[in-house]
Amino acid sequence: MRLHDLRHCAATYLRHGGADMKEIQEVLGHSTIGLTSDTYTSVILELRRPNADAAANLILRKAV
Repeated sequence: MRLHDLRHCAATYLRHGGADMKEIQEVLGHSTIGLTSDTYTSVILELRRPNADAAANLILRKAV
C-alpha cells in the first residue's frame, strides 16, 4: 500500500462520515476545492442517493 492510497482512504472515510469538501481539501492540502471534489465526490455512491431521491420527489407522479 502506498502513502497516496492511505490519503485516499482517509479522504473517503471523512466524506462518508459527513465532512464537507472544504474540510477534506484542508486536511489533504489541495490547492483548490475542485481537485478535491473531482476526486472524492464519486467514490461513495450512497452519498448520491438522497439528492436523486429529492429530485425524483419533485416530479409529479401520475395517480394510479
